[in-house]
Amino acid sequence: MSHTSSIIRRVSKQIMVGNVPVGGDAPITVQSMTNTLTTDVAATVAQIKRLEAVGADIVRVSVPTMNAAEAFREIKLQTNIPLIADIHFDYRIALKVAEYGVDCLRINPGNIGNEQRIRSVVDCARHNNIPIRIGVNGGSLEADIQEKYGEPTAQALVDSALRHVDILDRLNFEQFKVSVKASDALLAVESYQLLAKQIIQPLHLGITEAGGLRSGSVKSAVGMGMLLSQGIGDTLRVSLAADPVEEIKVGFDILKSLRIRSRGINFIACPTCSRQEFDVIATVNALEERLEDIITPVDVSIIGCVVNGPGEALISDIGITGGKTKSGFYEDGKRQKERFDNDNVIDQLEAKIRARVSRDDPSNIILKV
Repeated sequence: MSHTSSIIRRVSKQIMVGNVPVGGDAPITVQSMTNTLTTDVAATVAQIKRLEAVGADIVRVSVPTMNAAEAFREIKLQTNIPLIADIHFDYRIALKVAEYGVDCLRINPGNIGNEQRIRSVVDCARHNNIPIRIGVNGGSLEADIQEKYGEPTAQALVDSALRHVDILDRLNFEQFKVSVKASDALLAVESYQLLAKQIIQPLHLGITEAGGLRSGSVKSAVGMGMLLSQGIGDTLRVSLAADPVEEIKVGFDILKSLRIRSRGINFIACPTCSRQEFDVIATVNALEERLEDIITPVDVSIIGCVVNGPGEALISDIGITGGKTKSGFYEDGKRQKERFDNDNVIDQLEAKIRARVSRDDPSNIILKV
């Protein structure tokens, strides 16, 4: 059952990353970054398609060399999703990928050389309608800012960001977004809160180098959840030392938990105890794996006993409540006459969920790669 968020978004200017709007009243987008060698075109294309299959709106690709820029040309030709080129220091790479159809440049203007080089990149971006992301990271602040503050602070990150913003302002270029990422969640939160008051451009959220799958997901959810609940953030990337596909899944889970944006099945499941009448954990794990192809939002409650089961089922699209040998089945909050055999819960639930999706959303797109 759909629930809408009461969060009021920060007002921001909208930019276009390829055909995907970012900022303004556009949905908050979820993105990731490839971790293959960019020069391995086949592997990079395959990973981009896997990311697209699980819902990525935008994908970033590192382009550290001219060889990588040539590979990017082939990658762009073989994919459909908007691609951001991640570039540091060498302005010529930015000009080359712009020629090859890049959808956004992640490049800090102050780090690519003299005024003439900066202007050439900005003029090229303007001519080709390519936005820029200014990406500030607490681990790589400019030497003079490090010396001034002694350590990464929220004001240090914002000072660095505004230094790059000032360059684009001076060149009359407004099509940009900004990130001020830190590996410390609270530092990142404070930095974004400060920056949100000083510019009107979209903000790209992230807790950089957040960690492994579990700890990084928690840290990202805490930091980005705090900001999103305050209406701050227009696009996000969960940075995990894990398969990039997991970054997309966690990103959507964060948005889903805040009722900002739903994609796929929202499983409500009990942590289990001795009251459970069927194996809840095995059921949820199996269904998550089987139903990854569902993109239509559906709330499914899987509760192993009658203590909380009926209450959760009342506010779910589909629900099951554990009972002796057979469990109660609910749809749209109403108890159905049909009951599920506890030994066959997984198959029965999958069938009901797929039937529900087929009925409500025949256009549900299933991507297999």
